[in-house]
Amino acid sequence: MLELERFFETYYPVIIDKLSKELDKRYKYHDERHTIDVIEKTQLIGALESVEERDLVLLKIAALFHDTGFLYVRALHEKKSVEIFRESLQGFQMDAHDQEVVERCILATKMPQQPNSLLEMVICDADLDYLGRTDFHPISETLYEEMFSCNEIPGRHQWNELQIRFLSAHRFHTPSSIALRQPGLDQNIQLIQTLISKAV
Repeated sequence: MLELERFFETYYPVIIDKLSKELDKRYKYHDERHTIDVIEKTQLIGALESVEERDLVLLKIAALFHDTGFLYVRALHEKKSVEIFRESLQGFQMDAHDQEVVERCILATKMPQQPNSLLEMVICDADLDYLGRTDFHPISETLYEEMFSCNEIPGRHQWNELQIRFLSAHRFHTPSSIALRQPGLDQNIQLIQTLISKAV
């Protein structure tokens, strides 16, 4: 496990620096702050789900790499993130099982989420943890700015309608996230519905 920790500690500053300096400037949501948040939330949710210490490190590694693909591509960035992770393994000893766990966790964050293990459920919930938090609105605003700048959404009204559909369909996977974030998710849905009603 010391080798896994060494791998994470080696690449954490490298990747955070790259995301900070080399990302497309339009990416206001998928930036280093999001990656740091997902790392922190994998540890919180993982601990609440009684995930073993070794697996918590694997979750940290997967969270660190999960959006690195955005440095090169937007579509199917998860696949590119796995490639970057594999390239980063040179000079480190990671057994095949641990490598596969990390890769599966990275790929599990692809939308729509379809996790197949507890660790995949943890990282999926960590990735969208903000949906049920009180800082939902400022964070979602950065996603709107990113998608608008990338010509993926035409304007505010369409954004609010997209948000309603997305949040209403969203389901947290782990019992911990359901307990912690579902009430906030429901409240955020109501707030967006109010915004849409006022705009009509």
